Amino acid sequence: MENFDQIFTLIAEEEGISLNTDILETGLINILALVGILIYVGKDFLGSALEERKTTIVQNVQDAEDRLDEAQKRLAEAQKQLNQAHVVIGDIKSETLNTKKVMLEADTSEAKNDLKFRFERAVLAFKSKERQIFFEIKEQITSLVLTRTVTRVKKTFTQDKPAAKLINNTIRTLELPS
Repeated sequence: MENFDQIFTLIAEEEGISLNTDILETGLINILALVGILIYVGKDFLGSALEERKTTIVQNVQDAEDRLDEAQKRLAEAQKQLNQAHVVIGDIKSETLNTKKVMLEADTSEAKNDLKFRFERAVLAFKSKERQIFFEIKEQITSLVLTRTVTRVKKTFTQDKPAAKLINNTIRTLELPS
């Protein structure tokens, strides 16, 4: 920090900053001669290096453009394939829906036929059971009528006098019409 303060002190004592126009004292000629020699000597070397760099850059740019074109072609092809895939997927969904409808209709038809068959069997079973019950009732009624008839006959024939009277009356009524 002390050196920094000394610089400002020296500048203030010299009465400001000024430009040195003495070419020999500043070394400007030496610097210009050095730059000129470098340009003359390095022209071929730097020129060929720069030319090489330029061709490399141009080649890289051309390769990048070629890759870009190829990528765009691939993108276009991929988009076409994607569109075709969407169409195929749509067709598959449509076919699947139609197949489901056909299968549901077939299942419905099969279920209807099965229900019809079961209903017919139930009706036949019901009719058979109805006939069986009818015959059982008929047998019970016949049995009951026979039982009552036997009971009445026994009552009628156990009494001797009224039975003989009834028989005689029946015979007489049968003889009269002839």
